[in-house]
Amino acid sequence: MNREKIRKLIGAFLLVSLVALGFCQPLKEMIEIPKQLTLFEGQEYSFETSLPVSANIQGTEVEAFSSTKSNDTLSIDAKESGEGYMMLEMAGIPIKKVDVNVLSDFKVIPGGQSIGVKLNTLGVLVVGHHQIDTAEGKQSPGEIAGVEVGDIIKEINGKKIEKMSDVTPFVQESGKTGKPLDLVIAREREEIKTKLIPMKDKNDHAYRIGLYIRDSAAGIGTMTFFHPNSKKYGALGHVISDMDTKKPIVVQDGQIVRSTVTSIHKGSNGEPGEKLARFSADKEVIGNITRNSPFGIFGELSKQVDNGIMDKAIPITLSHQVKEGPAKILTVVENDKVEEFDVEVVSSVPQKFPATKGMVVKITDERLLSKTGGIVQGMSGSPIIQDGKLIGAVTHVFVNDPTSGYGVHIEWMLNEAGINIYENDEKQKAS
Repeated sequence: MNREKIRKLIGAFLLVSLVALGFCQPLKEMIEIPKQLTLFEGQEYSFETSLPVSANIQGTEVEAFSSTKSNDTLSIDAKESGEGYMMLEMAGIPIKKVDVNVLSDFKVIPGGQSIGVKLNTLGVLVVGHHQIDTAEGKQSPGEIAGVEVGDIIKEINGKKIEKMSDVTPFVQESGKTGKPLDLVIAREREEIKTKLIPMKDKNDHAYRIGLYIRDSAAGIGTMTFFHPNSKKYGALGHVISDMDTKKPIVVQDGQIVRSTVTSIHKGSNGEPGEKLARFSADKEVIGNITRNSPFGIFGELSKQVDNGIMDKAIPITLSHQVKEGPAKILTVVENDKVEEFDVEVVSSVPQKFPATKGMVVKITDERLLSKTGGIVQGMSGSPIIQDGKLIGAVTHVFVNDPTSGYGVHIEWMLNEAGINIYENDEKQKAS
């Protein structure tokens, strides 16, 4: 009797014993593979098992899947799009079923470029209260009217407010007539109406509302990806919040431009570093901004942008396919030159639903560490590439360890950009 037959007999004996003792469910859980598996054409999924498990692939597109067993690793190769299932067996006895869905090949172009960001708010944003020196003492009409920091003034007297200069004529007219201003305010997900009576400053005799307001914001970040078919892009990997209110900026519109890194403020424990950059001299708009979400900023590009080192589309990796181990990031640390640096994926969470902070990434490249100290502000959005596939973007630095930080999985950024990675397969099923 050869070794393989002996192994199967031992496996069968063990399995029957475990089932008899009530360990069937724990046995399923010991095999660390999800109950549903989604892959792209040409991709391979591997998982380790200490049990003598084999895989029986079946389904409507049987030819789409094949599996190979090497030592303690089971690998599944996705040949072509289709649906089916994989039955894991021990000694010929089924122990776990895994649904397998192979999607049509999907690719995007990785970024890495430093970009300048200009956001215009939906109305004017209240960033503070101002005490006016009136004849009756110091007061803030805005505070009296119940206007809060973080509120967005959308309308005054029934007229839409888009910029700061829209406010002044209403204030002066109200001061002359004595009629209060009818405000429509956006607060979180509520719309609030209130009346505000401007007061006269006794020093310059001008009427004021006692509010600090702002209608735009600017900063820098890093491009993550560009989808050549739809022209849609994603960048930053996290929401842009107002520096004063600390609340996410509600975007009416915005633009991105090229930017140039002028210097680096190196990070250290307890003090994150920062890229110092300026908008390129021509300030040429290369795309719009239509969305500011927890997963980054999104819109469409109007100009072709190349990174100079990886300008061809590459496959993406879903969250359950990301592995711990070596990877690369693309980012700019000097002028506008995109470079490749070594990192390590310390951990990754296979997420079934959109969520930020899906990965922990550590900078291992000595040259980048000496230049920046690790992850710095302005590096957010730097694409993370593993085994030639885009897996996500750098988002946050750990304050007490600037060499490490969080990353977001690329599938959630694509979802926020309005790019449906399942689109080709849905079209095929409908036809």
